[in-house]
Amino acid sequence: MRLDKFLKVSRIIKRRTVANEACDGGRVEINGRPAKAGAQVKVGDVVTLHFGDRTFKFRILVVEETVKKQDTADMYEVLTDES
Repeated sequence: MRLDKFLKVSRIIKRRTVANEACDGGRVEINGRPAKAGAQVKVGDVVTLHFGDRTFKFRILVVEETVKKQDTADMYEVLTDES
């Protein structure tokens, strides 16, 4: 699954266009490397988001095309959430 789509489906970022812009702006890393929106994600990848002075780091647990809203928190494990 594409990184921007995962961010939207998991509801970490609400809209795919915003996720796409964050990726292309260099604010997203997969396993410590800068990632573009089209990068493929898989179970076990560690993703880091940088928004302003906030850093949000999580590990992907499940990759699914569609998920119910109440099940989105089960798609990833939060590692750090620093402000």
